[in-house]
Parts: sequence; structure tokens; C-alpha cells
Amino acid sequence: MSLADWACLGAFILGFILFVVGANIYNAIVGYTGLYLAIASIVAYLVIYIYKEFTKRPSPTPAPDTQNP
Repeated sequence: MSLADWACLGAFILGFILFVVGANIYNAIVGYTGLYLAIASIVAYLVIYIYKEFTKRPSPTPAPDTQNP
């Protein structure tokens, strides 16, 4: 996993923890911050993944072997 993957995973876990803590102590600001952080980490991961897929270069294929009669 790349550093960006780890950062997105860490942001998602932090967001989930903030959401749960905010719901437990009835603090809407903490809860919504966690929810938005979790959603933003998912969106960021998808954007990075799609960008990598679009910028991927095809691997060069070897030239076919020719048969000389």
C-alpha cells in the first residue's frame, strides 16, 4: 500500500472515531466533523485510484517472433 492509501485509511478511521465520540457525547460539531472526514477520505481515495488508472501506461509488448523458412 502506498503512503496515500495509508493516509486515506487513517483519515477514515479518525473520522469514524470522531463520529462515534460525537454521537456518544451528543456533540454535533465533533460528530459531523468525523462524518465529513470519513466521507472526504473515501472520495480522496477514489480520486487517487481513478487518476492512477487513467495515467497508467500500457506495458510494451514484445515483437512477435518471425519464422524464416
